[in-house]
Amino acid sequence: MRWNKSLWRAVDLHMKVEIWSDVVCPWCAIGKRRFEKALAQFAHRHEVEVTWRSFELDPGAPREREGDLREHLATKYGVSQEQADGMHRHMTETAAADGWEFHFERARSGNTLDAHRLIHLAGERGIQDAVKERLLTAYLTDGERIGDPETLVRLGAEAGLDADEARAVLDSDRFADEVRADERQAQAFGITGVPFFVIDRTYGVSGAQPAEALLEVLDKAWAETHPLQVLTPAGGAAGDACVDGSCSV
Repeated sequence: MRWNKSLWRAVDLHMKVEIWSDVVCPWCAIGKRRFEKALAQFAHRHEVEVTWRSFELDPGAPREREGDLREHLATKYGVSQEQADGMHRHMTETAAADGWEFHFERARSGNTLDAHRLIHLAGERGIQDAVKERLLTAYLTDGERIGDPETLVRLGAEAGLDADEARAVLDSDRFADEVRADERQAQAFGITGVPFFVIDRTYGVSGAQPAEALLEVLDKAWAETHPLQVLTPAGGAAGDACVDGSCSV
């Protein structure tokens, strides 16, 4: 049977998911796990391209903030340190249900610009997710100095980056423009909190939604951007088919 080539239409089988987040954001880590769970159940998961985008929760932060995280949280939200402890306990319990082990008592917060620049390098090397994962774990679990360049070089190397290349990037201003471009795009989209998921620049999902909700959005986005195409052989009409009860036996 010969097919009329004019009946074929090029279709992009890929779905692009961009995730704005920060490496010092506990909800971003939880959202990452929930998205991974949703993606594992998505029928077209092998056609999904995931890109991590930069978002700095505190762009004016020093390389390493003095004092522990509990004090900073209490001051920021105007609560007591006991209330801050309670907030951390609740977050730790929530994270545990999604497979994370948070240790806020170890956290050493600081500026995340260099971490985001390293994630952009990882994107060029095809290991962006691995580096993102390592940096989240480094801050939320291990108590690493997330704003220290040498610490970042070591962490990047542990995730598969070349240490010398990572150091050269952090010794320069490379990828700073890309980080700022991500942040400008976030502003253009109206993103004020993270994580934030953008699918094919058409759908936006705010927050660490349950995996079931994220899967529903993936299914909906795929169905609307990849409609079924019915092809008819050249010179022919639709083939014989059963319709309603006309072929019942």
